[in-house]
Amino acid sequence: MSEMRDKLHTGELYLPNDETIVKEQAAYQDMLCDYNMTKPSQAEKRAEMLKEMLGDCGEGVYIEAPFYANWGGHHCHFGKMVYANYHLTCVDDTHIYIGEYTMLGPNVTIATAGHPILPKLREQVYQYNMPVHIGRNCWLGAGVIVMPGVTIGDNTVIGAGSIVTKDIPANVVAVGNPCRVLRPIGEHDQKFYFKDREITL
Repeated sequence: MSEMRDKLHTGELYLPNDETIVKEQAAYQDMLCDYNMTKPSQAEKRAEMLKEMLGDCGEGVYIEAPFYANWGGHHCHFGKMVYANYHLTCVDDTHIYIGEYTMLGPNVTIATAGHPILPKLREQVYQYNMPVHIGRNCWLGAGVIVMPGVTIGDNTVIGAGSIVTKDIPANVVAVGNPCRVLRPIGEHDQKFYFKDREITL
């Protein structure tokens, strides 16, 4: 291991172009490239590949191809029955945790990496990483962006196109840029699933 490699998960500034990091990262990205070349009919093969690629892969995890990840998903930890639609992007330079039964719409981005505001540090390519935690049974709509260090609580719905810059509590609907709590999940949601359409199951 190198000094820079040791800083991936500490939140400290480091140089991502370190030779050790680049070599290891490329190997995981090669695996991801192979995953994205599979056919939709190869569901069993995809499932086996995800178990090998991801840091943790619960039962029934399904990620539509193409899937993009800086470390090929190696730092992604997905609970059982997580579903991700097309073009999930995980900037997984450090750990991303997603709870079971969570659904991610198309074009969702989950970022753990950041760069200093100070220009001279950016010129030197310095970076830092902060983990992201997404709870159990959440739904992130199409085009949601989750920023480094954010935690989203269980059962929460994040509206399409939202940019989540701060923690969002459990059991709420949150929307916007920056994402804010719109309302709690409550009695109305026990009766209606979409506008005035009543649940009749």
